[in-house]
Amino acid sequence: MRKVLFLTGTRADFGKIKSLITVLENEPGFEVFVFVTGMHLQKEYGYTVLEIERCNFRHVHTFENHTHETTMDLTLARTIEGLSAYVKQSEPDMIVVHGDRVETLAGAIVGSLNNILVAHIEGGELSGTVDELIRHSVSKLSHVHFVANDEAHKRLIQMGELESSVFITGSPDIDIMFSDSLPELEEVFNYYEIPFDTYGIVMFHPVTTESTEMEQYATDFVDALLEDNRNYVVIYPNNDLGSRYILDAYKKLTGSRFRVFPSLRFEYFLTLLRNASFVIGNSSAGIREAPYYGIPVINIGTRQQNRALNADIINCGYGAEEIAASLQVIESHNVNPVSEGFGLGNSARLFVDCLKNEALWIVDHQKQFRDVN
Repeated sequence: MRKVLFLTGTRADFGKIKSLITVLENEPGFEVFVFVTGMHLQKEYGYTVLEIERCNFRHVHTFENHTHETTMDLTLARTIEGLSAYVKQSEPDMIVVHGDRVETLAGAIVGSLNNILVAHIEGGELSGTVDELIRHSVSKLSHVHFVANDEAHKRLIQMGELESSVFITGSPDIDIMFSDSLPELEEVFNYYEIPFDTYGIVMFHPVTTESTEMEQYATDFVDALLEDNRNYVVIYPNNDLGSRYILDAYKKLTGSRFRVFPSLRFEYFLTLLRNASFVIGNSSAGIREAPYYGIPVINIGTRQQNRALNADIINCGYGAEEIAASLQVIESHNVNPVSEGFGLGNSARLFVDCLKNEALWIVDHQKQFRDVN
């Protein structure tokens, strides 16, 4: 019996790995554990651990990693402490982490320093800001890589990773995006009491390397939305440094044109995204998910700098006037759906097939660097 531990710290990474956990739980020969921490346990951000509990996974462990001094280094330290204790209890053969969050780095550190295989989902990508440093650090601490596309595969090889340990499986959320299990739009409107039929989606996150400017960025962004006359579904930012400025600015988004949510259930969010007029902000959902649905996107600022742009996205600066100018042209901005770059919707199956291959489990725990010929 192979024990596999998945780590999740945010609604976003859980949306990515949910299908992987679900499929592996039903696979003979595997015992699955889920370590839940980070934003999932913060009531201000929707207490999204409830969404995980609804999945009825057999082994779910929660650990609160945030203190009043929620700097990233202290969050990292606390997560390492909590995960290390749980690893000694559950004794996993593999720890699976996703992306570029501080919790992801904690999982990779705990695994690599405890002689446990670490599998990294969606490494080899360009995130921009401090997230990119974390993503590449996680890759160097990981033994096995499940990447979204050829470009990510090439970058990991360039970083000295063994080609035999890098598997192209696509982005797991594509599995859910085009599944037949998404709720109908009317159901979503009723569930979240959304009173309008047409809307844009707002997702604006702090940029940790620009934290001193985030208050002005948030003010200008909200001012541009208030000057506009359209309806908006607004989703809280993540809890990185600078999020308080965004949350404070969002207090001005009142009235019938705005519905503001700490979080949305992932499948419900996808239905809203699929039917949105456009997306505005700096979320990776505007770079990754929205283009697959053919939804126009206004990408603000530097957070997604150098990220793979597979669609005709309107990029603008943080100023209110630039944002307003982009809003004036967004609905006449025709976009054709993207059909490649992040998989074919079979990521979970490819992931499980890799884990069922015995060769994967004999990967040398002592990593070797490979020079590029």
